[in-house]
Amino acid sequence: MSTKPKPGPTTADQAGNTLPALRKAAAHCRDCPLWEHATQTVFGEGPAAARIMLVGEQPGDQEDTAGKPFVGPAGRLLDRALTDAGISREHVYVTNAVKHFKFELRGKRRLHKTPAQAELAACLEWLDREIEIVAPELIVALGATASRAVTGRATPIGANRGRLIEHAPGVSLLITVHPSFLLRVPPEDKEQEYGKFVADLKLVVPSAKG
Repeated sequence: MSTKPKPGPTTADQAGNTLPALRKAAAHCRDCPLWEHATQTVFGEGPAAARIMLVGEQPGDQEDTAGKPFVGPAGRLLDRALTDAGISREHVYVTNAVKHFKFELRGKRRLHKTPAQAELAACLEWLDREIEIVAPELIVALGATASRAVTGRATPIGANRGRLIEHAPGVSLLITVHPSFLLRVPPEDKEQEYGKFVADLKLVVPSAKG
């Protein structure tokens, strides 16, 4: 759904037709070098038949340690925004385009580093299978890396956010910023940018409520 045609069955294709089976197989993925320094694979989580799927970029430091997506500062901000938009996180499936934490060391700190295109491409088999198994009615791409993973091409956020896009038959796509963006904006812009993010998320409320 999100990538170019595959030359043949991938490891994810052969993992089975359930999220637990896919999660188990992804834990052993060695298709790119990121696994060598990450603590573990951070797979998606949420209802297997969720109407909405949120796709981020990659796990961060706290996600890498916990093995769960969106549990760090950006995740807590996402939870707050979902609540303000009238959406329960318990009803959505949350995942990342890349399943291992890519970072660079600054002293003892592990700082986020944007995945390379080759790393994104290597991980797409897992995201594709998550989308196939969950079969959401609406996908929310959080940030540029997520939108590239879902659409298969560079998709400007500014020109596409604030509206639902037809992604596939029966599947809509919403492109918006990653919540980590809101953590980096100047203090004087935080309230306005947060409000725009919540307004974007409110577009998915009908799907959230079923």
